[in-house]
Amino acid sequence: MLRFDPSGAVHPEYGVTSEQLQSLYPHLLELRRKLVEQTAPVSADSSSGFYRLPAEQLEAYKQIREASELGRIFKVANSQMDILDAVVVLGIGGSYLGPCALITANCDPYHNELRRGPRGGKPRIYFEGNNLDNDTLQALLSRIAAGGYGDNDVEDRWGIVIISKSGETTETKFAFHYLLSALKANLESESPGLLGRFVVPITGLNSELSELAKAIGCEEIFSIPENISGPFSILSAVGMLPAAMLGLDIMKLNEGAVAMNEHFETAPPKTNVVMQYVAINHLLEKHRGRSIRVMSAWDKSLESVGWWYDHLLSHSLAEHCGAPTSMTIVQTRDLHVRHRQHLAGRSDKVFNNLIVQQCRTDSLLLDGIELGSDTFIDGVEKVLPDLLATKIGQTNTALHEAGHPTTDIFLPTIDTFFLGQLFQMLMIATKLESDLLATDSCSPTTEVSYSSLTSH
Repeated sequence: MLRFDPSGAVHPEYGVTSEQLQSLYPHLLELRRKLVEQTAPVSADSSSGFYRLPAEQLEAYKQIREASELGRIFKVANSQMDILDAVVVLGIGGSYLGPCALITANCDPYHNELRRGPRGGKPRIYFEGNNLDNDTLQALLSRIAAGGYGDNDVEDRWGIVIISKSGETTETKFAFHYLLSALKANLESESPGLLGRFVVPITGLNSELSELAKAIGCEEIFSIPENISGPFSILSAVGMLPAAMLGLDIMKLNEGAVAMNEHFETAPPKTNVVMQYVAINHLLEKHRGRSIRVMSAWDKSLESVGWWYDHLLSHSLAEHCGAPTSMTIVQTRDLHVRHRQHLAGRSDKVFNNLIVQQCRTDSLLLDGIELGSDTFIDGVEKVLPDLLATKIGQTNTALHEAGHPTTDIFLPTIDTFFLGQLFQMLMIATKLESDLLATDSCSPTTEVSYSSLTSH
């Protein structure tokens, strides 16, 4: 189980107090009761449908195998691996940030540069449809037209996964128009009927995209549950299908989320990682004005997880009075840019460290590299993870001395099981905090409508 350490934020001068935590626990227990008791498969509340989804998906696969959502995902992922060498995932907001977070956290950072063999036959992956950027779209069209690194038919073929609940998102529709035309041209020397095998939509029921997919003849059309929206859809087909196409263990991903649910439902507030995370961050904003929530990732592969979380918070909390603003930094890279600013800047931030305890590869030795006499304790083996641990400790100490609270989220390692726990933890926490903010007695700021700018 991942671990949460709030000790760096419990302080009488710049953090929260034990009394404040104790006063919030009864409210959190009541919110837990309400969330756990929402057992209806479909609810008008689109902020809570995510909660039971992992358990439902695992149970459906156990009962009906190939006919279940996970069974259909496995079928598509396995068949696509044999017929193409690249996949373009189209979507905006949570429709691409979720899959991007899953894939960049788990895959080799240079996955797309590997030849097909070292990739294990898994496709190269590209993300588009999240911006109106002429040059990047043109560059992607050129890249996929160039094909793979080998000389065979499979490496010249590519496909599209398009994700849009409404099917009307401007950025995604625009990119899909050009990529679909390019895909038709790519397949024109083969049977025209193949197009439906190479386009996989994930959309809402009866959406514009759903109707277009039927006209194209798509072999599989996946639905986004009506009671799940935006970044909360990461553990639906939105995140599961692209992850499975890259060979990630999506069963373990769901099992990790179920494990987090079980912990959340049974652990008391003092040891409940979800409740502790919510309580600390909510109370810091309420009593200390810590309205900037910094996700400080100490592993470069988790940067996209931070981006996804930024979107999760803004998607869920922006309309509430007192909602926090989230930002992501990657350490130690951003220590050289942000650290002095954070130390000397306004006292409006809380730093939530995201720390991986065990590397997935062999540790690099630091023998023969002069690092300074105060970097390590004598007798400690000098390997790169030790240097990172030292930097984490030094950074937290400096922040505390400057009056800034910190918390630590510890992932034992990066794999789909622990990432399933992390995603579920942050989604439950965001749901609880949204309910907390909804009870605050203050008026919202002037309402702004964005409907004239974009459609999702």
